[in-house]
Amino acid sequence: MACSSFSSPSSSKVLIGDIIKTTDSVPSNYIRPISERPNLTQVQSSQDSSIPLINLQELDGPNHSNLIQQIGHACQYDGFFQVRNHGVPEVIIEKMLQVGKEFFRLPESERMKCYSTDTSKTIRLSTSFNVTNEKTANWRDYLRLHCYPLEDYIPEWPTNPSSFRSDVPEYCTSIRALTLKLLGAISESLGLKRDYIEMVLSNHGQHMAINYYPPCPEPELTYGLPGHTDPNAITVLLQDDVPGLQVLKDGKWIAVHPIPNTFIINIGDQIQAISNDKYKSVLHRAVVNCDKERFSIPTFCCPSKEAVIRPAFQLVDDEHPSLYKDFTYTEYFGKFWNQKLGTESTLDIFKTTSNSYQNERGTT
Repeated sequence: MACSSFSSPSSSKVLIGDIIKTTDSVPSNYIRPISERPNLTQVQSSQDSSIPLINLQELDGPNHSNLIQQIGHACQYDGFFQVRNHGVPEVIIEKMLQVGKEFFRLPESERMKCYSTDTSKTIRLSTSFNVTNEKTANWRDYLRLHCYPLEDYIPEWPTNPSSFRSDVPEYCTSIRALTLKLLGAISESLGLKRDYIEMVLSNHGQHMAINYYPPCPEPELTYGLPGHTDPNAITVLLQDDVPGLQVLKDGKWIAVHPIPNTFIINIGDQIQAISNDKYKSVLHRAVVNCDKERFSIPTFCCPSKEAVIRPAFQLVDDEHPSLYKDFTYTEYFGKFWNQKLGTESTLDIFKTTSNSYQNERGTT
């Protein structure tokens, strides 16, 4: 297994998927203070307050302008939308979910060959969010991969499960094609040239995570991940059939129920900055349940390390002054991994004014 160069931690269990096998209660370091708990009884269903579902089939057809308007409206007022007829074959999706599940069902000793707490690693198995600076842990294990250009990273990837190095690249290639299509549509919806955002992001990277949320005996005490915005440009999320994603809308948490063969798209902090806050990088969180394990696989479209992010000059005028200082993605990403997830906004650090600009991103 190629991850074997990673140093293993001590013999004590560090992954929640292994810890939970030894206890029938939530360990104390996972229990949130009462004021920070998810308050699950107050969550609304997406069936009551819908996240937009957009059919991409006609994006290149005669209804192109209408699709662009739909995407723009979703980016501006929701920050999240779902897509169907997205061009990723169902068999590729099924294989990606299956190989992710197989990895987390490997023996602990095999999985731990990939374990690392170093956030700069291009492949690493870890737990929670950033275990080096957290006081309260999150009910999540994850395998994080850099996956573009594929040939640079595949040699580092696990060889167990045996199909990992064939199934995952196939999925990554399909998702990159979808991502480029979405970036073009989002650019157009802002009144920019179709390739504007892609050019700003430069030789943009692609990362993915395979998230594993084990069943939790007391889900009201903890999070899979607390409320946060994504640090990248856009995220393409694949879920299994177990609910867990919740999105903040109009000050209320909305549970987003999985729809088969769809992806959930959300605007990240970089698009919010490029759009000069016209589009929203919205707070979202992952909650857990006591009955079923949950898998989710987000793919993150990221600017190149050297990309300079600033509001598009076409979106800046006397009535809409620039809200952000110029910054590189390297500057941004370093601060993101050192923040306290759920309580701090990395994007606010790069505001042009010392006063935090408040909008629909809200607070947890």
